[in-house]
Amino acid sequence: MSLRALLLFMVLALMALFAVANWNVFIAPTTLSLLFTDIQAPLGLIMLGFTLLLMASFILFIAYLQVSMLMDTRRHTHEMQAQRALADQAEASRITELRNVLEAEALKLAGQAERATAALEARLDRLEQDLRSEIEKTGNTLSAYIGEFEDRWERDRA
Repeated sequence: MSLRALLLFMVLALMALFAVANWNVFIAPTTLSLLFTDIQAPLGLIMLGFTLLLMASFILFIAYLQVSMLMDTRRHTHEMQAQRALADQAEASRITELRNVLEAEALKLAGQAERATAALEARLDRLEQDLRSEIEKTGNTLSAYIGEFEDRWERDRA
């Protein structure tokens, strides 16, 4: 129980205790002026009735404020849920767009890697052909030198 509710309950209890303790005075008739006529009525009972009427109107006003606050809270909750759904959709579309961009970049990089691999293989093939050619030339030159050396050797022996 909140402090305000406890305080309100205590005030109502004190007011009821005061009314019970002074009940004879509350119901004692007195002359009351209504500006255009005079009547005989118990002033305490009338004032107690006005107090209860005022209290009931305050309770209704508080109930109205709470209901309107709950309605506003509910409306704000629905709006926040709608905004959250929009944000989730936007985030999902951004993620999808990012995935598409990343896939395009991956395909582009794969194409570049394939071209680089093909260029490297072509260059290695050229180098291999050049190396074979040089080895063949070196072999031919070496064979020629060996043949020439053998010819000299045979001439010198003869």
